[in-house]
Amino acid sequence: MKLILRLLVTAALVLLIAKFLPGVVVTSFGTAIIVAVVLGLLNIFIKPILVILTLPVTFITLGLFLLVINAIIILLCTNIVGGFKVDSFWTALIFSIILSLLQSITYKILGDDK
Repeated sequence: MKLILRLLVTAALVLLIAKFLPGVVVTSFGTAIIVAVVLGLLNIFIKPILVILTLPVTFITLGLFLLVINAIIILLCTNIVGGFKVDSFWTALIFSIILSLLQSITYKILGDDK
């Protein structure tokens, strides 16, 4: 049940961010749900590989390079999901930061934080 709640919250936040952030387009709530699922899968399978491959750079930048990895994950998602578009790397970076912050706040409010 928590997984479904997390997916719905993430989908709603993706729609909300797309409404206010220029350069991000989400065509429907169904697309936002697919984006939430794909982002979750990319974070499970692809992100750990990227983190390991870029560990020296992440260490040197004191973890700030993880923001770049998050933006890359968003850009990968735009290539996978039709109806979801992010214009540039910088837009993806801002999108990922806002999404992470809003997810943290929302999960804390719902009592679903890890």
